[in-house]
Amino acid sequence: MKTLIYGGRVIDPANRVDGKLNILIEDGKIAWVGTSSPDADRKIDATGKVVTPGFIDIHMHEDPVEDGKIAPCIFDMMLRMGVTTAVGGNCGINVYDPVEYLKLVDRDGAPVNVAMFAGHEYFRKAAGAEDIYAKATEAQKAAMEQSLREALKQGLMGVSFGLRYVPGADRDEFFRAAACCAESKKIIASHVRDDADGIFDAIEEFAAAGVEYDLPVQISHIGSMGGFGQMADVLAMVGGYRLRGLDIAMDCYPYFAFSTRIGTPTYDPGWLERYHCDYDVLEFCEGKYKGQRATKETFEEMRRDFPQCITVCYVMKEADIRLALSHPGVMVGSDGLMSAGQGHPRAAGSFPRFLAAFCREGNISLFDAVAKITALPAARLGLANKGRLNVGADADITIFDFEAISDRATFPEPALAPVGIDYVLIGGQIAAKDCEIVNHNCGSAVRK
Repeated sequence: MKTLIYGGRVIDPANRVDGKLNILIEDGKIAWVGTSSPDADRKIDATGKVVTPGFIDIHMHEDPVEDGKIAPCIFDMMLRMGVTTAVGGNCGINVYDPVEYLKLVDRDGAPVNVAMFAGHEYFRKAAGAEDIYAKATEAQKAAMEQSLREALKQGLMGVSFGLRYVPGADRDEFFRAAACCAESKKIIASHVRDDADGIFDAIEEFAAAGVEYDLPVQISHIGSMGGFGQMADVLAMVGGYRLRGLDIAMDCYPYFAFSTRIGTPTYDPGWLERYHCDYDVLEFCEGKYKGQRATKETFEEMRRDFPQCITVCYVMKEADIRLALSHPGVMVGSDGLMSAGQGHPRAAGSFPRFLAAFCREGNISLFDAVAKITALPAARLGLANKGRLNVGADADITIFDFEAISDRATFPEPALAPVGIDYVLIGGQIAAKDCEIVNHNCGSAVRK
């Protein structure tokens, strides 16, 4: 079957293209691009709309596995906001063996294409080091390394770390886990060990592994790590590493509040002093206090009785987030995390919000904005046939109305679908239309 998309403004930063062009799709690939109108079995009128590669979310947290099947929730949200490829296993966390997870996608399909990182914490626990505050033994480190190397051979994107979430992982353990990527030169990504004023030492530790093993380095959600007044200095520091030869980049989500589970080390004693705040900056996203701001008493109760409760913490500075997202070394990643439809609205709104509030109503050009959600993450991950619209590329395409695109997800209602996205195609199939899913399993596993 041949599909023709005609009349739209095609923006393809990977190929430095911005103009009115028609695209012919056949057998899941881009078959032809030009100004004429070849015959097709199906035609999509994109007049007045923007046609781009499908958006790529380099940093999100995948759906759980229930009864041997992936239970779609956040993947649905990804698709409705124009994402065609989502990368899970971030912050060192896998919800399931990542190699087996991709096999489930092979078997059943998924709402979007799915790639996975090997999560350091997941493999650490699998090796028997279950106490996040304790150092791993030599035997546990060796088992972890062996498992990580085997997983990487099965096509995972690289190794992710959540060094903040595993205080017991010392520098030796971190370096040995990172070294598993040395042979393949796959990426290491991390929620680094500290934030706020501690971000600089944390970046230095993480970058040192990239230098030591000549690896590409990705600093995860830089806004929630250095978005408390440190961003200008963080960006300068990272720039220095780049000019000294390190392949280092960052991602960021377009919100001014972060989200994590209340039981994580982020909220260990000292967090109020670190963020210069009181308990009421924290909002509960689920449980008996859902939608309420914390008090000392409710914080201590929920941390004790419901440590998995997702929270939102309103402490990030808007100016820092805008500075980060306007920087050429920063791409967009949602850091989406949901629990039974509850969580931070970034999971359902990041990409349309970025295009609306930071591009259309902000200071980022549309061309540069599209690059941050297509070409840059594709190149970062080494996905040669995604994030681009040249002949031979995968026909993953998002068509949207630049004047109408907007997020609707809010902190009280974090799962609301956006508006202004006309079509999302995955492998040449229409997966979503007008922000509603029409084909739930167009996605496939992505391996490197």
